[in-house]
Amino acid sequence: MRLPPRVSHWGMAVTLRALQTVVPPTVLVQEQVRDIFAAQPGLSRLAQRLVTASFNLSGIDTRHTVIEELTLDSEVTEPQFFDATTQRLLVPGTRVRNELYIEQATKLFVEAGRRAVAACPGLDAADITHVVTVSCTGFYAPGPDYMLVRELGLAASTQRYHLGFMGCYAAMPALRTAKQFVEADPNAVVLVVSAELCSLHLRTSSDPDTIVASSLFSDGAAAGIVSARPPEPGENALVLDHFETVITPVGEGDMAWKIGDEGFEMVLSSYVPHIIDEHIESALAPLFGRDESLTLALAAGVLAEAGAATGADVDGSEPATAAAGQVLTAPAPASPLSTAIAHWAIHPGGRSILDKTEAKLGLTEAQLVPSRETLRTNGNMSSATILFVMKAILDAEATGDGERVCAMAFGPGLTVESGLMTVTRG
Repeated sequence: MRLPPRVSHWGMAVTLRALQTVVPPTVLVQEQVRDIFAAQPGLSRLAQRLVTASFNLSGIDTRHTVIEELTLDSEVTEPQFFDATTQRLLVPGTRVRNELYIEQATKLFVEAGRRAVAACPGLDAADITHVVTVSCTGFYAPGPDYMLVRELGLAASTQRYHLGFMGCYAAMPALRTAKQFVEADPNAVVLVVSAELCSLHLRTSSDPDTIVASSLFSDGAAAGIVSARPPEPGENALVLDHFETVITPVGEGDMAWKIGDEGFEMVLSSYVPHIIDEHIESALAPLFGRDESLTLALAAGVLAEAGAATGADVDGSEPATAAAGQVLTAPAPASPLSTAIAHWAIHPGGRSILDKTEAKLGLTEAQLVPSRETLRTNGNMSSATILFVMKAILDAEATGDGERVCAMAFGPGLTVESGLMTVTRG
């Protein structure tokens, strides 16, 4: 569905421009990493089977890491994370991991920010008034917000904000915060940068949650510019229409980060996809409630699902049957939601999460391609991942001016962050 660009009640459209992504150069091939994790000493037979199943079913071919020694041909003489000679995963302490975070995260933050500024026509570093940084995989101060100001030559008066330790959904509140800054001051230009080094915290273990995390997480960064300035001719951007936050009634303990002596410890329960399946429609309701056509589309989808579950048509009548007693079926029509919203930027927290979302909302396979391809080539980069998916949608030739985008990301709580956006072509 194509609609005119949205404007806020301030009478202006706030846009996300110049989306850029960065990944570190060291590539992890999923099959090789699987075999290394499965061969680690001390694993039970059940854990070995779980490693094989988790990696094989992850939907991932390659991931990226800042840990250069995580390769089979590494020649590091004093390894801290992986001994290529014995093919043993090592167990560095949290301090060692965080020191590498300080060094490597800074590089990713700065490179992503630099690319975004360079890719935004009609704007340079001197125009940036605010910086919002996002990360949950390390800490230091002065932090990445400060480093961006210094390394990019931003004004010393640049206002800086850091959203830390929020998890995979954090880029969404970062964009919402940037939008609010611009609505408060139409001259504001906000640089938003997310960088995550999840691979620093991967480890061998027989714990199912740890195994799943080891099969999914990776490193990457993304950045964009939020302002009220319209895109230049030929430029692709997203109008940031609305955002919503919903905490599901269950799942507080099913997705979480904790700081341990040997890095950060991820809790990622296999029950998460089921929670999303049960609550994704109610999580979208407040967002779609801002648009009558989308509210109707969501309601129609719920009714259609109820009809399918009971074997009745949407109007409650019984389906027609053939003389032999067989149910007559027709090709499934397009889902109301998949028709009302052309593009879906779903955080690829794992393949099963995407499968549940596609089925529950009646989305097409094509609408999940940006999320599935991001997962396949880059893995789950926590908060940065949703920005990769949004960039893939913007860069696609088939994406048309005025088409709607629904973005969703999931994180600790269990929290669902969602946003409605509109594609705009300069």
